[in-house]
Amino acid sequence: MADLTFDCIGARPDRYAVTPSMSLILRIAETTGQRIDAIALRCQIRIEPARRRYSGIEAERLNDLFGETARWSETLKPLQLATVPTMVPGFTGSVEIDLAVPFSYDLKIASTRYFAGLDSGEVPLLLLFSGTVFTAMDGRMSVQQVPWSKEASFGLPVKLWREAIDAHFPDSAWITLSTQTLDELIRFKTRNALPTWDATLSALLGQAGPEAETAR
Repeated sequence: MADLTFDCIGARPDRYAVTPSMSLILRIAETTGQRIDAIALRCQIRIEPARRRYSGIEAERLNDLFGETARWSETLKPLQLATVPTMVPGFTGSVEIDLAVPFSYDLKIASTRYFAGLDSGEVPLLLLFSGTVFTAMDGRMSVQQVPWSKEASFGLPVKLWREAIDAHFPDSAWITLSTQTLDELIRFKTRNALPTWDATLSALLGQAGPEAETAR
């Protein structure tokens, strides 16, 4: 039977994708010398936040995800990033492939809020592999499963995530609002003849600033 090992050896942003995307570079090796005809591969990608340190500013930004830092020993649980399928072509020995990983910039999604809360360093990823391996034995097709124990760790530089996002949404962010809240914002924007949504929110923050400071 074929015996596979998986390693993630790099990453790069895909600036020409339709949506923000990153390519993880996988090296897959077969250790017994048997030729692999194809692999229908699935990769579940998780963020493991307990595997890195955080600055005070980062900890403050991540409070809504993990709570106060005194509780982080209990709350820094893995976050789901994506599950990505791909077809690996035939090879003997080893092969390197690009695994396309799409990103969302919706700040309601936990993984996006995590990425956005970091200033620098790496995002600790765990890649969990499964799928079907196709080989030929004595002229006959042989099929086996990728063992669930196959995995790889990778530190994704935060700056690469920002490059992938900025290629589509430079210096911007997404938030979702109820239609009622949006209607009220539109009325405020129109009533005050504000040219942009940035100007609208800045005006509201300016009005709420003194009250917010008092509330603190």
